[in-house]
Amino acid sequence: QVQLQESGPGLVKPSQTLSLTCTVSGGSITTNTYYWSWIRQPPGKRLEWMGAIGGSGTTYYSPSLQSRISIPRDTSKNQFTLQLSSVTSEDTAVYYCARVRTVPVTTRSAGSWGQGTQVSVSS
Repeated sequence: QVQLQESGPGLVKPSQTLSLTCTVSGGSITTNTYYWSWIRQPPGKRLEWMGAIGGSGTTYYSPSLQSRISIPRDTSKNQFTLQLSSVTSEDTAVYYCARVRTVPVTTRSAGSWGQGTQVSVSS
């Protein structure tokens, strides 16, 4: 039913802003029973929930990323975006967007997920 697809550059230079877009089909991002989330997994590390935007437009951010993260949305395109500023090599990860009913996300067993996209931070 619902499908999510991540898109954006696979390579970002250090100190710049990482920007990814999640395009949603089969469901509306304004549906307020869900949190539209970004999650990442650096190599060798656990899943890290980054933040989400609710159907009402309210945002929720991981405290560890709050100073650098923004999750805007474009309801006309049924898309939401991850913007992560001042990136370093530690931001290299597979990035996922997901529709979940609760946050923070702890496992992949909950909700509907995109396939993920690899983003490397390198000069």
